[in-house]
Amino acid sequence: MEPATVSPMAEPRGLRDDPRLRKLRWSNHLSLTGRILLVNVLPLVLLGGGVLYLDSYRKSLLDERFKLALVEAQITAEALAGATPQRQEALLIQIGKEQRLRLRVYNADGELEADSFSLAAPSFALPDAADVDRDAFALQLDRLFDRVVDAPSLPDYVEPPRDDVADWPELTRAREESLTQIVLRDAPDGTHVINAAAPVGLDGDTLLLTRNPVDITERVRAARTTVAVIVLLFLLVSTLLSLFLARTIVRPLRELVEAAVRVRQGRDRRVEVPRLPDRHDEIGMLARAVSDMTGALRTRIDAVESFAADVAHEIKNPLASLRSATESLAKVDDPALRAQLLDIATHDVRRIDRLVTEISDASRIDAEISRTEFERLDLSALVQNVVASREARDENAGRRVNLAVQNDGLWQVMGVGMRLERVLQNLLDNAVSFSPPGGEILVTLKRRDNRIVLSVCDEGPGISEDKREKVFLRFHSDRPESEDFGNHSGLGLAIGRAIAEAHEGTLTAHGRGDGTDGACLSLNLPAAA
Repeated sequence: MEPATVSPMAEPRGLRDDPRLRKLRWSNHLSLTGRILLVNVLPLVLLGGGVLYLDSYRKSLLDERFKLALVEAQITAEALAGATPQRQEALLIQIGKEQRLRLRVYNADGELEADSFSLAAPSFALPDAADVDRDAFALQLDRLFDRVVDAPSLPDYVEPPRDDVADWPELTRAREESLTQIVLRDAPDGTHVINAAAPVGLDGDTLLLTRNPVDITERVRAARTTVAVIVLLFLLVSTLLSLFLARTIVRPLRELVEAAVRVRQGRDRRVEVPRLPDRHDEIGMLARAVSDMTGALRTRIDAVESFAADVAHEIKNPLASLRSATESLAKVDDPALRAQLLDIATHDVRRIDRLVTEISDASRIDAEISRTEFERLDLSALVQNVVASREARDENAGRRVNLAVQNDGLWQVMGVGMRLERVLQNLLDNAVSFSPPGGEILVTLKRRDNRIVLSVCDEGPGISEDKREKVFLRFHSDRPESEDFGNHSGLGLAIGRAIAEAHEGTLTAHGRGDGTDGACLSLNLPAAA
């Protein structure tokens, strides 16, 4: 019933120039889902990537030392093979000192024959209990890291009380398989100890090479510290971004809430709900939807208020006439005058009944059509049925209704048949009212691209251009002089236009195209696909 309106697309200037919003516009093109995922997932990705990097970094360092230990053990075993005892001792001292190794040689009976740590000062020393206590925190972090990456547990490195072949499984395997064996163990301070066992010559002697690569642990711990600092930094950044994200969400939502409260209170009709046109995320969509909804609600409220005022005004006139007639009946004794007053009262009652019926119909059209499922209709068949029905009931008051409709199956539309029939009835009633006695009413159907146009033309005085929109206003009644007053409510064309717009169509008034007097009312509907 009310004209369709759309709230203004532009954001109010005060909000558009708000410096707080300008600061946030660089992020307005990201969806809320993307921002939330970015803020929350990025630190986790960095943490997971850092852990995987540290694990692979440590493994690569150990692989290099395993290869080095294997080569050192084989070269040292070849150098010791066939050398005199004095030469072997000199080689053990030299190699142990230069390479920071502990070298031990066991004879065929499994007994320790030579130890570089006994022949000369030790080239390295494993930490004592005090050093372990001092590095307890680092050791705990190492163990936690191993659990996170699910690293296999390593046996502890313990110097045996007797030092013979039976105390070192790698020596036993090297003797049995005649191949160099590598074993990794953990020192008390969390560093690694690499043992390499290799056979020496053909006499059954065996070499045990021991290395404590503390640089591996130091480098891994340094890298871990760097990763921890980076993760903490990104956690800080993530926290700041989370606060910023909350700010970009909460602030516009708070503004929408404040505007909605002001609209609800109705204290200022000029309150504009911010549309946030620069935001292309869900908040912007919500702002524009709320703004449009508010505009539509205001339009509907205005229409309801205007409609209520029009109804009160239209009903007041027949009620006043009815009251005057009924009050005069008690004072009049003349039978002719009493009969005249009764006719007036009866006419006013029918007029009020017609008004109430039309008003009730007009008020529920939108809601009724919105709940009804459209069906495919043949507009040509509907027009022919309505015209035939009117002629059968003699509702055309002697006017001729001529049809110019081609029944070729191209007139199908989607809609509610009863309501479209109501539009046609109203158009024909209007044409009958304005056509002279014996006049002709022409009903035509034309197809224009994907639209179907139904026109009803009469031979009346026509409608001037300045009144062609006014005839569709509620309670507008510019009737012919020959017609009795009060026979029409002035809602017929307004109801017709409301039904047309509910079917995504239009209802307009214009002159006849053949140059003769008269008016045409055209219903334009989209053709069914």
